[in-house]
Amino acid sequence: MSEAAREIEALLALHPKGFDLSLERVTRLLETLGNPQDRLPPVIHVAGTNGKGSVTAFCRALLEAAGLSVHVHTSPHLVNWHERYRIGRKGEPGQLVEDAVFADAVRRVAAANGGQQITVFEILTAVTFLLFSEQPADVAIIEVGLGGRFDATNVMKSPAVSVIMPISLDHQAYLGDSVELIAAEKAGIMKRGVPVVIGQQEFEAARAVLIETAERLGCPLQVFGQDFLAFEQYGRLVYQDESRLSDLPLPRLPGRHQYANAAAAIRAVRSAGFSLTDTEIEAAMRSVEWPARLQRLTDGALVAEAPEGAEVWLDGGHNPGAGEVIAEALAGFEEKQSRPLFLIVGMINTKDPIGYLRAFVGLAEYVFTVPIRNSDVGIDPVALASSAYDAGLVAEPVSSVAEALAGIRRLSKPDKAAPRILIGGSLYLAGDVLADNGTPPT
Repeated sequence: MSEAAREIEALLALHPKGFDLSLERVTRLLETLGNPQDRLPPVIHVAGTNGKGSVTAFCRALLEAAGLSVHVHTSPHLVNWHERYRIGRKGEPGQLVEDAVFADAVRRVAAANGGQQITVFEILTAVTFLLFSEQPADVAIIEVGLGGRFDATNVMKSPAVSVIMPISLDHQAYLGDSVELIAAEKAGIMKRGVPVVIGQQEFEAARAVLIETAERLGCPLQVFGQDFLAFEQYGRLVYQDESRLSDLPLPRLPGRHQYANAAAAIRAVRSAGFSLTDTEIEAAMRSVEWPARLQRLTDGALVAEAPEGAEVWLDGGHNPGAGEVIAEALAGFEEKQSRPLFLIVGMINTKDPIGYLRAFVGLAEYVFTVPIRNSDVGIDPVALASSAYDAGLVAEPVSSVAEALAGIRRLSKPDKAAPRILIGGSLYLAGDVLADNGTPPT
């Protein structure tokens, strides 16, 4: 265990897990630290139900292709806590925070808190501001943890741009049980007069709430499908806004949903005041990477357990909206190369398993359900298999991903194409898979 991980584990033993949506505790802590959130480079602040991580990855790729140094905060991590903090480097890609620097920041923030009631996420958010204020960079990209209005990251007075990605039902216990209520919470990151970029929205009701909020606050507004858009044409990505028409390579991240994510990132970077050439945008489309979002696993310990010639894909999407875009992407793969699709799914009990799994009806031949390791909130594989049946899929509960891969070997037929395997349903499961496979994010 790293030095920083030991410090965080000690904090987890002291403070409550989960989220307690309020800004009072983190504001008090940041004041004790000298308000580092007021000493950041220009910030791209990203909220949304789905697509936050992808648009963050695109923004980073675009800015680094332009030669800028970029700090990046994301959550949650997949394997190591360090993944949440990428420190910008001039003239080269940013690197995950060094362990000694990270551990020192955690200790200083914990000391400033003085044992007062707080959540570990709030401490780690303060760590973000401390790290990013003390090391120079041209720009910072900060992803919201949960919601927006009362998320601990929402203490910045004036980001360069606020970005709201697709809204769908998730975290209803915290954010409300309708897309309108969830959209209102996400819109809470908008600041009066600060530019806003609204990504592609599935629900018109959510889109309307976001637009109304931005207009009420006098925010310069860019809306996907209205002020900017992107689409595929002749195997290329066409991006267009009021002043630009760019012919680009398709993004390295697979799935048609990434076209809109790429467009939102281009528009966000420009709205934040940074110029981009088509050459820089092309380089970003080719270099962008984001682990566990339709990530193809090509080698590693778990991949070796799959049937010979199988495709193994990993995705941490875990709500109905994510299920739909993942299924659409896999259907596109099927058009290019037909293979039987098997799912290996694990989920936690705050999610909607039937809503997620229903997207794969007619596409997946068989589902293996697995537990979430070392978690007291994972759905039991037997109950998850029952949900899969309720969604219209054939499912079998097993004890691990390795056992599921053995089951796929058993069901694979030598006279048929090697299978396509999707491991998904949870970022926690995705992290376990990357760790077990020996391929953690770097």
